[in-house]
Parts: sequence; C-alpha cells; structure tokens
Amino acid sequence: MQIKLMLGKVTSIKIERKKNIKKKKQTHRGFLFVSCLYKLRSNQTHLLSGFSVLAPAIFSLSVQAATQTTGQMVQFDIKAQRADKALIEYAKQTEQTVVFSYELAKQYDANSVYGFYTQLDALEALLGGTELDAVVDQNGLLSIKLKQINRNDNNMMKLSAVSAAVLPALLAVNSQGVNAAEEVAQEKIEKIAIVGSRVAGRSVEDLPVPVDILSAEALENTGQTEVGRMLQSIAPSFNFSSSAISDGTDALRPATLRGLGPDQTLVLINGKRRHQASIIHINGSVGRGTAGTDMNAIPASAIKRIEVLRDGAAAQYGSDAIAGVINIVLKDGSEGGKAAINYGQYSEGDGETINLDFNKGFALGDDGYLNTTINYRDRAPTNRAGLHGSCQFYGCTELSDGTLLAGDPRELTADRDTFRIGDADSQQFGLTINTGYELGDGELYGFITYSTRENESAAFFRHNANAGGNPVLQDNDATIPLGFLPKINTTIDDISYNFGYKTEFDNDASLDLSYTYGENSIDYTTSDTINASYANFLRYDQGLSAADIRTTIPREAYAYGMELSLQTINIDFTQNFDDYSLAMGAEIRTDEYRILEGNEYAYRDYDTLNGVSIYSGLSGGVGSEDASGGSQGFGGSSPASSVDESRDVISFYVDAESYVIEDVILSGALRYDNYKGFGDTVNFKLAGNWSITDDISLRGALSSGFRAPSMQQLYFNNVSTQFVVDTNGNLVAEEVGTFRNDSTLAQSLGIPKLKEEKSQNRSLGIVYNVTDNINVTVDYYSIDIDDRIVISDRLGKGLSTSLDAALNSAGAGVGQFFLNGADTETRGVDFVATWNTEGLGGTLDFTLAANFTKTDVVSLFSPAGSSLETVKVEDIFSAEDISIIEEWQPEDRINLSALYQRDDWTVNLSLNRFGEYTVEDGGRQTYGAEILTDVKVNYFVTEDLSVNIGANNLFDVYPDKNEIGNSRSGTIVDANGNTVISSSGVFDYSRRSAPFGFNGAYYYVGAEYRF
Repeated sequence: MQIKLMLGKVTSIKIERKKNIKKKKQTHRGFLFVSCLYKLRSNQTHLLSGFSVLAPAIFSLSVQAATQTTGQMVQFDIKAQRADKALIEYAKQTEQTVVFSYELAKQYDANSVYGFYTQLDALEALLGGTELDAVVDQNGLLSIKLKQINRNDNNMMKLSAVSAAVLPALLAVNSQGVNAAEEVAQEKIEKIAIVGSRVAGRSVEDLPVPVDILSAEALENTGQTEVGRMLQSIAPSFNFSSSAISDGTDALRPATLRGLGPDQTLVLINGKRRHQASIIHINGSVGRGTAGTDMNAIPASAIKRIEVLRDGAAAQYGSDAIAGVINIVLKDGSEGGKAAINYGQYSEGDGETINLDFNKGFALGDDGYLNTTINYRDRAPTNRAGLHGSCQFYGCTELSDGTLLAGDPRELTADRDTFRIGDADSQQFGLTINTGYELGDGELYGFITYSTRENESAAFFRHNANAGGNPVLQDNDATIPLGFLPKINTTIDDISYNFGYKTEFDNDASLDLSYTYGENSIDYTTSDTINASYANFLRYDQGLSAADIRTTIPREAYAYGMELSLQTINIDFTQNFDDYSLAMGAEIRTDEYRILEGNEYAYRDYDTLNGVSIYSGLSGGVGSEDASGGSQGFGGSSPASSVDESRDVISFYVDAESYVIEDVILSGALRYDNYKGFGDTVNFKLAGNWSITDDISLRGALSSGFRAPSMQQLYFNNVSTQFVVDTNGNLVAEEVGTFRNDSTLAQSLGIPKLKEEKSQNRSLGIVYNVTDNINVTVDYYSIDIDDRIVISDRLGKGLSTSLDAALNSAGAGVGQFFLNGADTETRGVDFVATWNTEGLGGTLDFTLAANFTKTDVVSLFSPAGSSLETVKVEDIFSAEDISIIEEWQPEDRINLSALYQRDDWTVNLSLNRFGEYTVEDGGRQTYGAEILTDVKVNYFVTEDLSVNIGANNLFDVYPDKNEIGNSRSGTIVDANGNTVISSSGVFDYSRRSAPFGFNGAYYYVGAEYRF
C-alpha cells in the first residue's frame, strides 16, 4: 500500500481542513474502504496528522464506549519503521483515529508489532523505547506527548491509568510543537493510494471507480485453501468455474471477472504486472480460446490483501485490463508469524485435503524486513462419475427396445465405475519472499514467488471394443483386454522475482524504478496409456506375439511442454502539487513463449505414412491394421509444432488527478503502447467523483481499452483428441488440429494475423453512507469489445474446396483457428452494502454483495478476403462457441455474509447464490440457481493458539443433473433378460461448466499458532 502526502492548514485552537478531506469513511470485513478518515463500528472518529489540539466539539468519544472493546484481541502486522508510518499502520489495523504531529513522530523509530495483542499492549509495544508517551483526555480521547510533558494537565490522564480506553489514539504534541506548527504554512496529512489511482492517495470512496479491498482475514474466513475459491466466495463479480476431462484446464481453472474472458483481467503482484499461465484453454470450457493467470500459484497465507478494481483500466495499466485489475499485495511484517494446519474432506469421503502454512517475518537491522511464507497442499481427487452403461466388449446385440444383449461373458462382470470425473489429484509447494530495506532517501524492495504443482486428472476410458484406441491383436482380443483409463499428469512450475528502488523527494515527488521477471511452465505426461499404432508396429514390424506386445508396449510418455515468460522494466514518477497530482512513466516488456516437443512415442503414428496405412492387408482378417497414433488420452507434440517466439512491447503513460472544484475529483489517463507484431495503440480514461453531500457521492468513468493477442493465441499449435457431440447426439472422439495464423495452412486460406481487441468502458455509480455504520454502493457498467479474439469451431472437410485442400495438405481432418471474429456487449450492475454494529455481546459485521451481468455476441464475422469468407459464419462459430461467451457463467451472483466476534470466538456465516446459467453441448440445458452455505467457527485457546472447524457447502448442494452431452449411456441385459447395467451416462453433472463444482459438502478442521 502506497503512502502519499497531502497538504492541510493548522492553527493552535481550531482545525481547518481542505474540503476534499471531509467525507466520513468506513472499514469493514471483506470490502475495506481506506482513507485518511476512519470510522469505528459504532463510534465515528477521524484519522488526522499534523494537528496540535483537537476540539471536543468536533470529536467526541466516551471512555465507556472505549472500554467495550478493551479486552478484545486484535491481529497486528506492523513492521519496525519510522513512528509516523507505524502509527498510521496502527490506526488502519485497529480501525481507529490517530492524530499526531508528522514532524514530531518522524524523528523516532517505532518497534514492530506482530501477532495478537490487546490494543493497549500493541500501542505500548509500538512506542516502547521512544520519547513518545500516550495519554487520554477526560472525553476518552488518546494523545501522544513527549515524556517530559507536565502530566498535571487537568484534561489529561496517563494511558496506564485508563487501561480500558485504547480505541481512539489521539496523538497531539506539546505547546512547543504547536508553535512550530503555526510557523509552518502547511502540514502534511498521510493518505493511502491503492490500485486505480497512481497519484496522490485517495480513499476507496473517493475513487471514481469501484475497488474492493479484501483483507487476509476475510480471505481466511472463507475456509477455502485456494486463492481462486477464496475470491469467488467473497467477490461476486469473480468466477472460478470447474470443468472435467478438459486436459490442462482440469489443473489450471479459468478465472474471470464480470463474465468476460480469463485474459481480459489484468493481475498484479505488489502493483507489478503478473505473467500469464502458459496453458491455453482449447477444449470446451469457460474461457475456451483464452489464456489467463494462475490464481493459485500464490499461497493465500502470503497475502496481506487483494485489491479488485472493477473497471476498465488499460489506459493506466496496459493490455488485458478490460474487465478490471486484481492486485495481490504480499505480507510485509518484520517479525512474528504463524504456523497453521488444515484438514478436510468431502461428504462422499473423497477429496481429502491437507494444507500446511508457515509464515515468518524477519527484521533486517533497524531499516528493513524480510517476510517469507511456505505452503504445502495435498488434495486427493474426487469422483462424481456415473456408471458405464454401454458395452465394453465386442458382441453386443441391440434389441428392439433399444437395450443391448451382452455377447462376451466378460460384459456381465465388467467394472462399470470406469471414469474419474471431478477434481484432479494435486500436490503443491509454494514459497514466497517479500522484502524491503530503507536505503538513502528511499526503499530498496523486491519479492520472489515460486510454486510447483503436480496434478493428475483422467481422460476418457478406452474400453475393449475400441478398435482405434485399443487395437485388436492376433489373438482376437484388445491390446489391453479390460480397457484402460489414461491419466494426464501435469507439472506446473511458476516463478517470479522483482526488485526495485523507490525514493521520495522533498518536493512531494517520488520515483520508482523496478525490474520484474515471471515464468510459468507446464509439462504434460500421459500415463496408463498406449500408442495404439505402436501395437501394430510391434505385431507387423517386430513380429511380437500378442502376449509379448501386452508386456512390451510402453504405458507412459512425455507429451510436450509449454513455457511463457515475461520481463518488465518500469519507471514511474509521481508529483503532488497544491491543486493536482501528476504521474507519468514508461514500461519496456519482453514476452517469450515456447512449446517443447514430446517423446516420439507420444505423437507418432507408427502404422500410417503420409495418410496411407502401412500394414493394410497383413492381418489375415484377425486384428487391427490401422489404429490411432499418439498416446491415447493426451497426444504429444512433434518437433514440427515446437515454438520459440518473443515479442517486445514499449509503453508510455501520463495520469493526473485534481479537485477541479469543491467536492469534485477528476482524473484522466493517456497511454501509448507499441507491440511488435500489430503496431501501436493509444487509449484514454476520464473519471470523476462528486461528493454531493458528506454521505452521498456519485462516481463515473469513460475509457477506451485494448487487449493484445496473447502469445498462446499467436503461436500455439498442436493436434489433440477432443470429444464432441455428433449430429446424432453421441459423444465421439475427433482429432483436431489447432493451427497458428502464420502457419502454411492458415496462410493458404488467407487468414490474417491477429490484431488487438478494442474496448469501450462506461460506468456510473453511487456511494451512500446511510448511517455511521451502514454503507451502500451501486455501480452500473457497460463494456463493448470489438474484434474479440475467439477460437473457431472445429472446421472439417466439405465446407469449402480451398479448406478441404488445405486440410489435406496438412494431413488433418479437422482444424481450428484463432480469429478476430466477434463483437460483444456486456452490461451489468455491482451492489455492495455493509452494516457494522454490536450485538449478542460482541460485534457483528454484515456484507451483502451482488453482481448481475449479461454478455451478448452482437456480431460475428469471418476474415475478409480469406477462403473462410465463403463459409457460413454459423459454421465457423458454432452455437456452442457463442453459448460459451454468453451463457456458461452465471448471470448473477449474490453473497450475504455475517462475521460475529466475541471475546475469543469468531463465527463467519456466508450464503452464496449462484444464478442460472445455460450450457450448449449438443443440446441446451439451463441449470437452476443454487444457494451454498459456508460456516467457520474459530476459538482462541490461548493468546497464540486457535482452533477452527467449518464447512463449505454445508447442506451438500449439487447443480442440476446433466441431461445433454452425455456418454457411455445404455442398458445391457443378459440372455435371461436380467439387467446387467442401466445408466444415463457417466456425466451425472455437466463437465463443461460448473461454477461451484459438483463435489458436494466439504468439512474441515484446523489449528493455527501465532508467534
């Protein structure tokens, strides 16, 4: 969090503030509104610095009110630093008023305070060893004075005499400080700047666009162990959809904001651009054809807070910031820490999860900190698959009523639980280091994040009667007689590091120079598989017997790998003037993308050469002659598909904010970006906030934006097995080639290079402080995106002669391409209401947050002048492709949460409503809205040790049963008419889109020790 300085006037008796610092602000769980004015849950106070005397007529708080929370423990995370900065941190973390002399406090160094303390103990520890002392007046207001001050003032008492009165920290100076202040024309008031404002600090309510600040406590109270699920639980505009049997998407879920694509949200770490994941979602799932950011690569225990800017910000932060910006701020405590363990499982008895966290802060002398976090998470797989109802062996006969009469006796006893549909088996280790050190007139800072994740998900089961994937050998039986379930093993490594130096000048200016590197890699290995064509090679070329083939054939292969890296150099300059603030800067960036070839066994077709079967006619009528090439379940990538590409980007921006008239903030930004490949783009943003009254503000913004084609969209290419619904409603395997736009095939069709998406964002909102304890915000938004990059349908032969010729020359049966092919419109409303009060002997914080959004595809088009121009647009972009954009995410999300705190107990109760959504997958099905209930109870056994118990989806809610796009359905009977199996298919729940998954209730227990 940046600390900015603003100017205000001081007199010895009366406080006169600039009119732009007059609104009452509020902090609350989940959505933390931060400013230079803070409000208690039930008692309004103000945070001001640089004032000598505080008039009781302006600020009033009784000692009795203060005593109500004296014994409550508060979690502190304040590093050792200058006393003025430490006192601001104290005020923020206690949600209290602090008034102090900047000139006085900055002369002293405060101690670090980390862990759980009463507010009194924390303040005493913070100021220990300094010449500052705390006192309280007869109205219960605290003050800081030099220790040599005369304590006989009738209006003051020593803090030790009023151990209960620690809520408002009034930090005034002695009369000498007052006189000095009067001689200074202007004093400085600390304000806080967050994502959405590059220049002088603004409160969240002052900003002209909506920003949510999600504290570490709010994230932890969700009971989730993954950052993506945490965000989904408390930020309704955020979606983290699940899918199954979707290759790498099973391991790295798409994260979206406001119903747009995963690549239309920019993610930052400590304000620095975060690299994307190397994976691109090419199967049928939310975000098909896009590449997002791995939200789970950062351990939740390393996060201090998450800032969510819900507005277009490409003019401020560059490409991708169409839906908004998510800024993850890392912990920066210089001492203390915690060790935590959490264990849970689903009500079905699977998905057992163990999560271990360790966080520790270290002081680097008196001027620095190093905060490190280690996380380990082990999650067992879940399985909600239905039973295999179709015949697994040859010889079945279809009867007149559609049932199947078993032929092979093995059919009667075959295992029907053949699929694994649910969460992948996953183990993750994460390490995060965040550090800073005061050097000269500034701070040298940096961070390192590293994670490695091993995942195992399943593909489609290959049964005995599968000639292409499980070929018949010379003994007239399949290579793997009982069938096999291929496993897709992914190793995802993610690393980033940053270092920089930021300095502040005496003229209220600052300069920040930094370098950031990030890389994400994913390696695919297919296990429990075979290359079916290799079985024929062993039979016909090597002369092996059926038994020897079954013993010899490899069951595992490295398919391929992908790497994406990002290098960024940033220079940012800010300057605060009397009437406005200015920021400007530049960015130099290099994107790199690589696809690494797999093992030959993973991609080669051993029984086919140039499309012609090598062993045709050699079987003697027994067994297979031509089977599928590549490893079954997840094929490999050949050297011809290898990629090693880079792209350079250079950007410049200017950003300004000003109070143009009383109570009206206007801000503007202009950014120029030049990309190697498609050229340059210029974008702007205009925004404003009008404080109509002390309690009501209007805010709005108008901006243009863009998203450059991702490296994956530009250069990804491979051939994969995708299961799609045919015209008869059956799920069939199809070998699909994904071709890059500069490939020979794409060029022969006249397909142009990709260009940037362009967006227009408009928003209008109101902030209403109904009472001291009730706050409401409502924001309407409109996002129009032109030339949206989408992946085409699987285009086969017969659509056009030129396409047929191109596919034949490439040896592919079906192809898909990335195209600038759609214009979309998104309209929506965000609503947030909070109420902080006291009751049941403790404090109660209520938050009602909702998002309503609708996206429409208003235009589809094929590349002008290309061979695809003669193909019907509805053939290039199927109804399913349109449905993914428009319907696969809920149109509304509503969250109602309540946090109750009393003594050593904390209870968090949350109701999450997931609205209707529709999936098109061979047919259309609308899934009804569902409400999930989450609860977590935490108890402090001692001041340092706490235990917790809770449930996510307490009442075991599932989405509607699936009625479309199913597979392996049927009824099988024996010779006597007895039913062997009757199943509607293996997909009991939609494998394409499941906003809250389909695992059911999850119960957990945990313990945490703070030190």
